[in-house]
Amino acid sequence: MSAAVTTSDLVAWIRAFRDAVHQQKDELTRLDSEIGDADHGSNMARGLDAVIAKLDVAPASPTELFKTVGMTLVSTVGGASGPLYGTLFLRMGPALAEADPVDAAALGAALRAGVEGVIARGKAEVGDKTMIDALSPALEAWDSAARDGASPAAAAGAAAEAAARGRDATEPLVARKGRASYLGERSAGHLDPGAASATLLLEALRDALAAAE
Repeated sequence: MSAAVTTSDLVAWIRAFRDAVHQQKDELTRLDSEIGDADHGSNMARGLDAVIAKLDVAPASPTELFKTVGMTLVSTVGGASGPLYGTLFLRMGPALAEADPVDAAALGAALRAGVEGVIARGKAEVGDKTMIDALSPALEAWDSAARDGASPAAAAGAAAEAAARGRDATEPLVARKGRASYLGERSAGHLDPGAASATLLLEALRDALAAAE
């Protein structure tokens, strides 16, 4: 099992995320139509298409890759999703600047830097019915797996499972942040679309790293 993640592995992750978002675009839009602006799927698909178009020339490093991804998402994805996902990747890049090789601990630290950036920008916490409900437990699962000596792929698998549980746990919550919060109690009974796309992000990382082993 590989203990190192290459730049090409991370490019494969972004491509897998784009593919997953396209496959689930209608479902993400359906979820967003229930408690948001009904554009999460289409916005994310458009932004990730723009990202992939810029990856024809292979990035030289993870830092360069994530800077490209983050800046492109900020400029092409509408609503809150662009700034939040953009911040995630823009914060991940510098965190990996000195990582050589990128092992499970280093990639987990970069993910944590990214999620902390999202929290700072969106002012959300677990229980607010946002993408943080998927990302925060994913980080905890990643760190636990990495401490136990798991490979990056295994850590990503644990994180993806935790993200899915966090996503599912948003259904009964009343939204306290974002467009959904305007609905008050009516936001309960629906999955959060941001938590759903964040779960796709971790599942895509799991699949890309498993394929690289």
